[in-house]
Amino acid sequence: MRRKFVAAMTLLAGLLALSSPALARPYPPLFNSAEFANQGIKKFPKWAEMLGRWQNAAPCDAKNCTTSGWADLLDDLRTKDRMTQIKEVNRFFNAERYIIDRKNWGVEDYWATPYQFLKMDGDCEDYAIAKFMALKALGLPVEDMRVLALRDMNLDVGHAVLIVYDGDTPLLLDNQIKTVVPANSVKHYMPIFSLSETGWWLHRR
Repeated sequence: MRRKFVAAMTLLAGLLALSSPALARPYPPLFNSAEFANQGIKKFPKWAEMLGRWQNAAPCDAKNCTTSGWADLLDDLRTKDRMTQIKEVNRFFNAERYIIDRKNWGVEDYWATPYQFLKMDGDCEDYAIAKFMALKALGLPVEDMRVLALRDMNLDVGHAVLIVYDGDTPLLLDNQIKTVVPANSVKHYMPIFSLSETGWWLHRR
């Protein structure tokens, strides 16, 4: 994620002047940041392209794609309460193996669909994407979820996680943390930008 973080910071510099409040729902601060809401996701082609592939994804069992485990996970959790769904989805996908995109896909940065992640494993944004889509399939509103790109200040590297809002409490679903925790209990993360299906937020500390 180090090179991804450098690229993200370059993108951030260009976006600062472009951000404008456009998404009406107020959100509690993430990691003590101020955030600026924006409509549209064209500025994030890897995210937009992944969403397009996922929208058209068909059940698969191939070299780089599988649906094994997906339906069972959703069936097991569909009647559970929301917090159980969040915790179990986090636990399920955190069991996947971490592997960098260069080794996995032969490119520096690839955003996998959940079916690809289940077959190939993946890196941090792939965990976050799979959790986002599983919780969406279970009925959690997409406006309560974001894929967040951030900087791990302890390791000095870029990272990505899923944020799920439980009322006024942002919850952190992180492949580096075993359990779901309140996001703001983690003090060494600096948010950069966050994404949903129809918009994005720029974060500044």
